[in-house]
Amino acid sequence: MPHTLPDLPYDISALEPHISAQTLTFHHGKHHQAYVTNLNNLTQNTELADKSLEEIIHATAKNPEKIGIFNNAAQVWNHTFFWNCMKPQGGGQPMGDLKAMIEKGFGSYEAFAAEFKQAALTQFGSGWAWLVLEKGNLRIMKTANAPDYVDTFLAHLVNWDFAASLLNAA
Repeated sequence: MPHTLPDLPYDISALEPHISAQTLTFHHGKHHQAYVTNLNNLTQNTELADKSLEEIIHATAKNPEKIGIFNNAAQVWNHTFFWNCMKPQGGGQPMGDLKAMIEKGFGSYEAFAAEFKQAALTQFGSGWAWLVLEKGNLRIMKTANAPDYVDTFLAHLVNWDFAASLLNAA
C-alpha cells in the first residue's frame, strides 16, 4: 500500500506568528511530501511495498544496501512526529508526571530547556533533538539531519499534551 502524506494536526496558519503558513506549506506540502513520494518509489514492487512505515524502518535500519529506503522512511516518520509535537498556543512548561520526570532527570525545567537547546544547536546541519524515555528515565539525545527557533518551539509551540500521552503509553 502506498504511503500518503498525513494531514497536519492543525490548520496551516495555526502556528503563526511563530511558524508561518508559507513555511509549513513548504516543509509539509513539499519537503515532507518528497520523502513520502521517494519512499513509495523506492519500495514499489519490493517486499516492503505492503509494510507499515515502522516495519520498513525496522527492516532497513543498519542495512547499507537499503539506506535510501531507511532515510526516506525515517524522515516521513520524523516529520509526522514533529508536526504532532507542536500545537497552537503550545509551549511553556509541561504538567503532571512529565513535569515531575523532567525535574527529576534534569533538576529543573530551565535546566532541561538549556540542555535541549544545546543539543539542538550543536547538531551539525539539519538535525533533531529528542526528549526520550530510556530505562524509565528521561534523557536528551540528538540525531543528524535545527537553528535558533528552538527557543520559540519551547516557549510557544511544544505540545506537552502529546508528549505526556506518549509517556503514559510507554
